Formats: sequence, C-alpha cells, structure tokens
Amino acid sequence: MKKRYLSTAIAITLACSMVTTSCIGSFTMSNSLLSWNKSVGNKIVNEIVFFAFWLLPAYEITLLADVLVLNSIEFWSGSNPLTSSTKVVDGANGKYLVQQDPDGYTIKNLEDETQIRLDYDGDENAWDIVDPETGEARRLMTFVDDTHVAVPSPDGSDMIVELSQAGAFAYQQIITNTALSID
Repeated sequence: MKKRYLSTAIAITLACSMVTTSCIGSFTMSNSLLSWNKSVGNKIVNEIVFFAFWLLPAYEITLLADVLVLNSIEFWSGSNPLTSSTKVVDGANGKYLVQQDPDGYTIKNLEDETQIRLDYDGDENAWDIVDPETGEARRLMTFVDDTHVAVPSPDGSDMIVELSQAGAFAYQQIITNTALSID
C-alpha cells in the first residue's frame, strides 16, 4: 500500500513541477547530443551510434535531464546553464578569451585587453558588432537566405554576398580595392 502511495505522490509531484515550471525549453543537452551524432559520420555510422545511444539509454537520460532540471533552470533563471561557455582560442594575432551567452559572443584579446561584442538579433536574423564601451551597435551581416548574406559595402549600402569561398573572396577584393583607392 505504501508503495502505491509513494508512486502516486512521485507522479503527482513530477506532473506539478512540469506544469508549474513550464518545462518547454530549449532542450540544450538533448539537442547537443543529437547534433553531435549527426556530425559523427555518414548515415550508416549515425544510425549505429543512434541505436547504441538508445540502448545505453543516453537519449533518454539527456531528455530526462532537460525536462526535469535544465529546462526548469532555464525558465526560472532566464538562461540555460549549458548555453553559456568560455574558451581561450589561439588566433593569428595572439590569444583570445571568447565568452558565449544566449545573445552572442564577447571576444577579448588577452594581450592588449581590447574586446568586441557580437550580438545576434533573432527578429532580423542578423549579427551586430557592439562597441563594449559605448554600446553602439553596427550591423555586421543579415542572413538573406541559406546561401546569402547582406553585408555593408564601402559606400554604406548593403551588398548581397554568397556564403561560399568565392563569395567571401569577392567581398574581400571589393573591400581591399576600396581601401587601396582611399590611400
């Protein structure tokens, strides 16, 4: 009899926690595992990894962690603990501290202490460069579709560039030629 009451109490507690905390969240842990699985190899390898994780039960555990813990934390705090991270990256001009948060990235040069902020605007599907001292934002690029972005041209208008090596090279040539003609 006690076991039945305990099971009922646990079920009611879980149901209430899901209703009161609105556990519909980003499911960061589950989506990260799925994204990693998709990047492992071809379709055959992905399917083998999927079944192995299903048997282990990795997918079930990540889903349970998202539903019961991470999405609740995301609801109450406003941010998922798995979405923010900090990394040190070796770049061509030194080491950089890259801090990720739900809105974008803050990149700080560890040698000269300069920093820049990149913010994503989901409403306009665009990235902005933000001056950390003044808070002034300038548009870096706006996604037009899956293969094109609108970027600022030297004359101040927007220029459509293909998201490919050829498109990036063409844009670089335009900027370089404009800079050389100014000198």
